[in-house]
Amino acid sequence: MQTRILTVPILLAFAAGCTESPEADATESTVIQKGKASYYARSFQGKETASGETFNQNELVAAHKTLPFDTRVQVTNLENGKQVTVRINDRGPFKPGRIIDLSRVAANRIDLLDEGIAPVKIETLD
Repeated sequence: MQTRILTVPILLAFAAGCTESPEADATESTVIQKGKASYYARSFQGKETASGETFNQNELVAAHKTLPFDTRVQVTNLENGKQVTVRINDRGPFKPGRIIDLSRVAANRIDLLDEGIAPVKIETLD
């Protein structure tokens, strides 16, 4: 009797693990975060990034703490809905609450330059 009681939950767990969901697979590989974005100071122009590239404030690039280098990320300014796509090529930001540091040109595209910091949503595209 005990054998049958244990067999049913094991079979149900196995069957649940065998089902596939295309929606789950698609969302599992996409990273979405909300937090604050800032942008690089001009003094970083020409300096080496964590990826080994030379930082250029006129390229659509950004720093993120954990996303792999060369990951493309769509950044949406939650205050105005403006979006920009950037490529991760550096590490940071290192201030609490901030999730991404943008190049100057990327920050300009989402109207971040005046305030310097804005609430954003980031979503990986790769």
